[in-house]
Amino acid sequence: MSECPICGGVGLVRVMSTSGLWASRACECQEAEREERRLAGAHVPERYKDCTLDAYEIYHGSDRSLKEGLHTARKFVEAYPVDTGGKGLLFIGSIGVGKTHLAVGVLQRLVREKGVKGLFCDYRELLKNIQNSYNPQVNTTELELLKPVFAAEVLVLDDLGAQKPNEWVWDTVALILNTRYNDKLSTIITTNYPDMAAGSGAKSDIERAAREITLGDRIGDRMLSRLAEMCIRVEMSGKDFRQTGVKRARFG
Repeated sequence: MSECPICGGVGLVRVMSTSGLWASRACECQEAEREERRLAGAHVPERYKDCTLDAYEIYHGSDRSLKEGLHTARKFVEAYPVDTGGKGLLFIGSIGVGKTHLAVGVLQRLVREKGVKGLFCDYRELLKNIQNSYNPQVNTTELELLKPVFAAEVLVLDDLGAQKPNEWVWDTVALILNTRYNDKLSTIITTNYPDMAAGSGAKSDIERAAREITLGDRIGDRMLSRLAEMCIRVEMSGKDFRQTGVKRARFG
């Protein structure tokens, strides 16, 4: 890296305060370096590095909910942290409508503009790593894996409900969500499942077998209720544009 022409590489510049006294503050190059370290520490996958709010495109013919989702994401960033009160966002919708894009866009903007220390976690990968930690040949413990998840100022938990449910999965989800809820830390969640209770609307065994699987089925109704307290619900509808291959005109 070339030497900064402003600070000469020391990371500090002298400025005069409103009282007429000289003081030192971090140079822009130093601030940019800290920002890049925070972004690297968020562990956003390479596939999503370019997912910013400005890059989220609303195309001609798109469902109105996508534009509303982008608006909610931007308003959340503006309000954070004073007016969000520890709440997060729950992006709900089918595959390919841009839920992860908006979640990562919020995270990256908070890191850049608010100095947030955040973390991206793929739900299924996290559970797999926790299970793997029970192997005596693996040096990493469950607590070591969960510590950054618990501590992140803003956590993106992507694809909640993707793992087939069992008692262990439900207990692990409860531990993560309850810990963050109690600590008033914002959690941004994406899911492909509707946020309804298990068995919603089904009265018979046949109806239950035929109905759509819900988020309550995947994480349990108790944690579904907790999410209602933790997150602002953002429902997104539309086609999986990644599969259409159709060029779409962007709204101004």
